[in-house]
Amino acid sequence: VFPSLAQAQASVANEVYQELGHPSVFLFCPTEYCSSLCSPSPSQSCYLQTIGQELLPGIGVIWTGPKVVSQELSAVLLEEVEGVLRRRPVIWDNLYANDYDCRRVFLGPYMGRAPGLMARLHGLLLNPNCELQANFIPIHTLGTWFRSELGGCAHPDLAGMEVVTALGDSQGAQDGSYNPQEALELALRDWVAEINHQALEPGR
Repeated sequence: VFPSLAQAQASVANEVYQELGHPSVFLFCPTEYCSSLCSPSPSQSCYLQTIGQELLPGIGVIWTGPKVVSQELSAVLLEEVEGVLRRRPVIWDNLYANDYDCRRVFLGPYMGRAPGLMARLHGLLLNPNCELQANFIPIHTLGTWFRSELGGCAHPDLAGMEVVTALGDSQGAQDGSYNPQEALELALRDWVAEINHQALEPGR
C-alpha cells in the first residue's frame, strides 16, 4: 500500500493523532532515532526527510542524539535534526539508562549537554536508572540544569513567568550558568537531608 516504511509510519501516526483530536502532547519515535542509525547522516536520510515532510506539524519527534546513549548533545547537531524533521526534536535522554546493563548504576550529575540547548528542543525525557531510589541525583541535577537554561536563554514555547517563579526559590544556577560539580554537591546535600528526614519518620 505504501511506497516506503516512513510513509506508512507517518500515515498511521497522522491518523491516530487526528482520531484523538490533536492532543497537545503526541510523540512519535522514528526508526532512525539517533545519528548512528541514519544513513548516511540525519540531514541526508531519505527516511527522516519523508518523516519531516509527511508527519503533521503538531506531532513531536523523539531523538536520542548522536547515539542511543549519547554522552554529549550539541546545538549544531540538533539544528541539523530540526532542519530535516521540520520541527525541534524531543530529546529522549538515555544518559542514565541502565536497563542494558543492570550491574551498573549511574549516580553522576547531568552533564555533556551544551549551554543554550533548550532553544533547540521541543522537550526532554530522561530515561532513568531502573532502581527508583538511585535517580535522586540524576533528576535533581537535571532540575538545576533546567533552571540554568531558563536563566540563560529565551525559549519561545515556555509560558516563562510561571515556570521561572515556581523555580525561583530554589538554590543553585541562578546566574544562568550550569556547573555539574556544584549541581552534584547541591543534590547530595538535599539527598542526605531527605534520607535523614525519612529515617526520623515513625516506624523507620
